[in-house]
This record gives sequence, C-alpha cells and structure tokens, in this order.
Amino acid sequence: MQPHDDDDVRFHEGSRHPFERLERLLVATFLYRLGRFSFRRRRLVALLWVVVLAACAFAAAKAPAAPEDGFSMPGTESQKAFDLLDQRFPGSNSNSADARIVFVAPKGQKVTAGANKAAVERIVADVAGGDQVKGALDPFKMAGAVSKDGTTAYSTISYDVQSIDLTDATTEALEDAAKDGRDAGLTVELGGSALVPESELGGTTELIGVAAAAVVLLITFGSLAAAGLPLLTAIVGIGVGVASIVAVGMSTTTTTLALMLGLAVGIDYALFIVSRYRTERMEGHDAEEAVARAVGTAGSAVVFAGLTVVIALAGLAVVGIPVLTKMGFAAASTVVIAVLVAITLLPALLGFFRKAVLPRAQRKGHGGQRAKDGRPNLGTRWAGFVIRRPLAVLVLSVLGLGLIAVPALDLQLGMPGDESKPTSTTQRRAYDALADGFGPGFNGPLTVVVDAKGSDDPKAAAARAAKQLTATDGIVATTPPAFNQAGDTAVLTAVPSTGPSSADTTDLVHTIRDEARGLKSDTGATMLVTGATAVNIDVSQKVNDALLPYLALVVGLAFLLLMVVFRSLLVPLKAALGFLLSVAAAFGTIVAVFQWGWLADTLGVEQTGPVMSMMPIFLIGVVFGLAMDYEVFLVTRMREAYVHGERPGQAIVTGFRHSARVVGAAAVIMIAVFAGFIGMNDSMIKMMGVGLAAAVFFDAFVVRMTVVPAVLALLGHRAWWLPKWLDRIVPQVDVEGEKLHSAAPAGLRPEPEPEPDPVRV
Repeated sequence: MQPHDDDDVRFHEGSRHPFERLERLLVATFLYRLGRFSFRRRRLVALLWVVVLAACAFAAAKAPAAPEDGFSMPGTESQKAFDLLDQRFPGSNSNSADARIVFVAPKGQKVTAGANKAAVERIVADVAGGDQVKGALDPFKMAGAVSKDGTTAYSTISYDVQSIDLTDATTEALEDAAKDGRDAGLTVELGGSALVPESELGGTTELIGVAAAAVVLLITFGSLAAAGLPLLTAIVGIGVGVASIVAVGMSTTTTTLALMLGLAVGIDYALFIVSRYRTERMEGHDAEEAVARAVGTAGSAVVFAGLTVVIALAGLAVVGIPVLTKMGFAAASTVVIAVLVAITLLPALLGFFRKAVLPRAQRKGHGGQRAKDGRPNLGTRWAGFVIRRPLAVLVLSVLGLGLIAVPALDLQLGMPGDESKPTSTTQRRAYDALADGFGPGFNGPLTVVVDAKGSDDPKAAAARAAKQLTATDGIVATTPPAFNQAGDTAVLTAVPSTGPSSADTTDLVHTIRDEARGLKSDTGATMLVTGATAVNIDVSQKVNDALLPYLALVVGLAFLLLMVVFRSLLVPLKAALGFLLSVAAAFGTIVAVFQWGWLADTLGVEQTGPVMSMMPIFLIGVVFGLAMDYEVFLVTRMREAYVHGERPGQAIVTGFRHSARVVGAAAVIMIAVFAGFIGMNDSMIKMMGVGLAAAVFFDAFVVRMTVVPAVLALLGHRAWWLPKWLDRIVPQVDVEGEKLHSAAPAGLRPEPEPEPDPVRV
C-alpha cells in the first residue's frame, strides 16, 4: 500500500496487537468461505432454501387465524379507561365490533315522516335479529339520534365479537339492510369497525413496482439472468419472511412493512453482490473465486447495511405501542432473511448462471479487461464535477433540501379516520352525513369514565362530572351518567363542537383532563377521557415523547457500527447529518401533499388533513436504515480505494466508478417499489408510499450522491481520521476486503473446477 502524504491525519493501520490479523479478516474471510461453499455446494444450498420456503408456507397454511391486533397503548389515560370499562362493565368488551347506519331523507322531506320512519324502523329491526348482533338502537327511541332539522337519523349496532370474527353473513346482512333503505328512497350509508376494508396487499400496485424493478435491473445489467436473480432471491426472501410471520401467529397487519421492506432490500442486496461478481469476473477471476470475493466484499457491506436496518426497525420498540413493535420486529426478521438469502442462495444460483449474468460482450469473450481501463462513465464524471466545486455543490444541496423541508414546520399529527377515506366509500359518506346533520364533533365523541369507587357518594360525583363537562367550552352535548351494576362507575358521552382531527378538539381533551384533578380532590372520584378521538391524541403524544429517545438510540448504535465499518469518526457523523436532511425534506413533501393539498389530485388524495401520528417515527426508522444502506454501499468502495493507496479525491472518483450506477439503480428500484403503494386507496399506506419514495430519492440522489462526495472532498484525509487510542480498541473487521483484494487468504485459494456449459437465457 502506498503511504499517504499527510501522516498525521491518514488512515491508521493501528498499533499491532496479537489478535489484529484475526479481527481484520474475521468478516471478509468468513463470508469468502461461505460464498465459496455455497458456490461449490450450490445444489444442496438451493435445495435447502426450497425446503425452508416450503416448510414455512406449509406452517403458515396450517396456522390458525391470528387474532386481530388490538391497538393498545399501555400507560396512556385512554387505555386505562378502556381497561377500567372492561373490568367494571363485564360483557361490554371495548374491542367488540360496532356499526352505524346513517339515514338521510330525500330532499325536502324529513326522516320522521310516516313512510320514511317506517322504513328506518323495519331496517333496524331486521339488523337487530341477525346473528352475532348484541343490540340495535332505534333512532326514534334514543335521545339525540335524529338531527334537529329532522333530515338525518342514525342507529348504532353492537356485536358480540371483534370485527375480524364477524361472519360474511353478518356483514352481508348489514349491506343488504342499507340496500333495502335505498330501495325505499332513503340515502343510507354505513360506518363503524364492522366494515373492515379488505387488504390491498398483493394487488396490481405491488406488481407495477416489481415490473419497474425488473426493467431497471435489465437496463443496469443488460442480461436477463442478471436481472432475474435479484428478483428471484427477493421473492424467496419475502416468501420465507412473510410465511414465517403468519406461522408464528402474527396478524396479517404486521406483514405490510415486512413485505414493503423485504422486497426492496432483497432486490438491493442481491443487486450489489451480482454487480461485484461481474466486476471480479472482468478482472480475470474464475467464477468460483469471483463469487467468493463478491460475497467477501460486497457481502460484507450487505451484512453491515442489513444490521443498520435491523437496528432501526427493532428500535421501534422504544415507542411503546405494541402493534408498532410487532411490525418493527416482523420487518427486521424479514431483512435478516434477505441478508441470509443474499450471502447463501445467491452465490449458489450464480454457480448455475456463472456466464449468463455477464455482459454480452464478455460472454462472447470480448471486453474482459473493461473494468481496468479506467474510462470515465457518468458516475466518474459526476464525481469529478462535485470534487472540483465541493463547497458550491454542498451549499446548493443543503439549501435545496432545506427549502423542501420548510412545510415540515407546519406538521400536524393525528390518526386519519373515515374523513380521510375516498368519497366513493360508504364510510366517508356516512361521516359527511353525520357531520352535516349533527355537527362536525359528532363523528368524534369523547367517552368519559367516572371511577367513583373511592367516593362517598358515587352518584353525586358522577352528576358533578356531568355538570362540569356541560359547562366546558367546546362541549355541545353531554349524555346523563350510565352506571354499572355495582354503582361505582359511570360512563358519559360528550360531543365536541369541532371535528376529531381538529387542534381545538385536542385542546379540549387536555382541558377536561386538567379539570379532572379538581373533581378528584373535591369528590374522590377519578375522571378518565377515552374514545377514538382521545386514543388518537394519546398516540400522537406518545409518539412525540418517544421520538428523541428513539433517534438517540438508533443513531447512536448506527454511529458505533459505522465507526467500526469505516474506522472513522467524521464519516459516520456525516452519514447521520445527511440522514436528517433527507428525512426533513421527506416530511416537507408529506405536509405539502397531505396537509396543504399540493399535487393532491394527481396522487389521488381526496381529503387533506393531519399526518398520521405514527408516520414520523415510522419514516425515521425505515429511512435511517435505507440511508445507511446507501452510505455503506457507496462509501465502502471509496474507502477500499483509499486504503489501497489512492488519494482522497481519486478514491471518491473510484468509488463512483464502481458503485454509482448500482446505487442509482438500487434507489430507483426502491422508489418504484414504494411508489407502488401510492396507488392504494388507504390514505395511511398512500402516505407511507409517498414519504418513503421521496425520502429514498432525496437520500440517494441528493445526500449520498452529492452531499457525501462534496463533504469527503472538503475533508480530504481527515475524513478517514480515527484517534490512535480508539484505533487500537475498535476491531478491524475489514469490511472492504482489503486482504481479499490482493490475494485470497492462505488456505482459502480455491481449487480449479471445470466450468459447465453456460446456461442460455
């Protein structure tokens, strides 16, 4: 290795210690051997993965239907109130399904008119007699169920089971009732948890994403086999991952993130290893040695990139929302499987397609030294442009991302409900009809639970609570207290004057909770606020409280991991700061589209409103992992060139020569996969698709492809600086495969193996 000029800030070889060689070669050597083993025993390895996939699929098919994920939030007031209701009101399961039938009279008529009233009563009676129905309230016998102008009425249907356990006959009976009402001349719409939307996974939007990925791979590699292998291994990975999730009893809700990420990283990881294999073949190595070296070098980057994604996803547990924790662990397990597939199954498949994955010219015996000729490509030209004007490029990139991030200052969090659904759905039309007939707050009533067990006079305490609620600004109606059989707990319903996603409603909930302290001191009774609106407010607060600890945990662990990978302090710091830029710009995009309505019609967003409460922490977790992927893949090749003697600027250009095209293709594939979810009707999944696609674009093409080379060019040798005392402590994992680059380690040189006839593709 050639020495660098600046000995004080150069990359440290470090003080030699007894285990340095073992540490230095641990990762590269292990993966080198694993790749060679998978290549030589390719039939066995491929068969084992087929068996694993079949076993997981069989277990998933035989597994009993998983229970619906209850949206519990331990420690929040709304959850405590739900738990108290289940305890004090036996048989009234707060998780049971419910439905709401909304009746609107024809224009110029009233729903209380003779024929209209008779139709409503007949429909409610028919639904009440159905299986699994616990009760159906007649709107004409229930106070407040008919609007003041007499044009709108509603009936609430309660069921004995959760929505996932409702039979097809039960839901069909509800839909038939609505049809009968429409036949009678009424406008009838349905709402409530009984109307569970069918999962959109596996639809045409995902197929479009996969098709786009196939086109990008074909353009990148110019070979059907090279394009097909990443898709094949990604499908195997998500097949094993998703089937395993279902087999262990997790609900299908948890598979959304696993499917999205598993497909994206599965393609990317295979893409990098196949690309490195082609490079090694161009440099003159035979197929077995090329596979071993590809897994030992690019495979090392895949392993550490996968670790950063796993850290980010597993870190979702700090939020304290069980369903989010399950989604994080499920997706993390799928990423682990994607890594295992990339470093075992892919080398085996390369053994079957050893020549078919190569460029056409090389398959015909031409252009074998093309990788060595150093001719500039688009990546090198761009890198050269950046390092010639690093300061200007850096300033423009940061200012551009900062400008896009400006809308994020207006970020408002909430949990989108029926108001965010398309107007083509009956749930949205029911929501609008209730808002028109009863006021915007009617769709977000607050359930107030008065625990008077510690009060000397429970009835007086509940009456005091009702009076206090009625006098609270922002409350337009309050129901009388309803006691349990023991007479120690009462339930009231308070209707706000504003909608469930309004900031005024959030302030109202906080006001009621503050007033509850006075009730407790005066009467000894505890007043708790719950209901869907209060739950959404508590989710937002819980996510906000967990955001900084989550960032500290994930960024801290990833910083340590990247410090080991790159043996530098400034490179991991730059990676973390670049991530903050890209995620801020992604938040700005989300706010501009889903709150401000920019491009809303183009993207199919029918209703603007608050951003989903869990979106910030979800986006941070996923994007941080992906950002570190690109950081590892791109900068590893730069560091590899640097430790082999190239100067900092030359190393940047070399890294772009080998990695820019592949990193760009990987980013386009990610964007295509995530953009496929934009076409879904569910507003939350659409929001995730827009946010993730935008974040990948900003991170890959602005931060990693532009900001990173500019910063490295400005830092020069200092980019790879590590204090000597720290250099002695940090293990040298040789992620760039320095020893493998010069020669295979002793005892690892493969014995020559005759090449079989090429597979024609």
